[in-house]
Amino acid sequence: MVCNDDGIFAPGIEALTSVMQELGDVLVVAPDSPQSGMGHAITINSTLRVHRISHSDRLTQYSCSGTPVDCIKMAVSKLSERPIALIVSGINHGSNSSINVIYSGTMSAAVEGCIEGIPSIGFSLCNYSYDADFSSCLSYVKRIAELVLKNGLPEGICLNVNIPSIHISKIQGVRVSRQAKAFWDEELDERTDPRGGKYYWLTGIFKNMDDGIDTDEWALANNFISLVPIQIDITAHHTIESLKMWDFSIPDNT
Repeated sequence: MVCNDDGIFAPGIEALTSVMQELGDVLVVAPDSPQSGMGHAITINSTLRVHRISHSDRLTQYSCSGTPVDCIKMAVSKLSERPIALIVSGINHGSNSSINVIYSGTMSAAVEGCIEGIPSIGFSLCNYSYDADFSSCLSYVKRIAELVLKNGLPEGICLNVNIPSIHISKIQGVRVSRQAKAFWDEELDERTDPRGGKYYWLTGIFKNMDDGIDTDEWALANNFISLVPIQIDITAHHTIESLKMWDFSIPDNT
């Protein structure tokens, strides 16, 4: 099953779909419009609509009015005629490394697949252009998908794969990494519309505070494809014991 957050007609999902057709029958369910930055949002205050775009023996494509996570739920619950062996999301136009994984609709689709108990991968190319060239990364996309189909993934784990936007001859290989410690130094740029009303435009600068050579940012900067295992359990287990030492009793001020 193929999904993304850039929309059903984005070149990235077209490239990913073509690769997945080499591995088996493909069901595509993707948003009918761009949904970048939606994270794990779901639609609860309005209806969802689905339209079949195409159908053949090996490929069926649907557009969905909802978010990427809605698309996964719709595919699993309503549209797939048999169990889904693999969910792939992307190929995203732009990086989803480091902290970006939190905001990414592409990766949230993969996480939702993981929640459903289906091996899932999110793929991103570090090129935000609509006309980005995906051809150089497709052999690696196929190989990673093949390995997941062969080996499976641990329960509660999906993969976040980011690919540098360089020619395939310059890619140094795949590097299993951890998420770099980085953040967006953001600012809400205040502007005025022609009627004098104020509006705001979110801007920011990405700051990598991590100089480790085992991070996804280091891998990408050094022409490696980064592969980060992502877990759906976000409990900070290492802090549990120290928090148990806190005194939660209510002080008697009388």
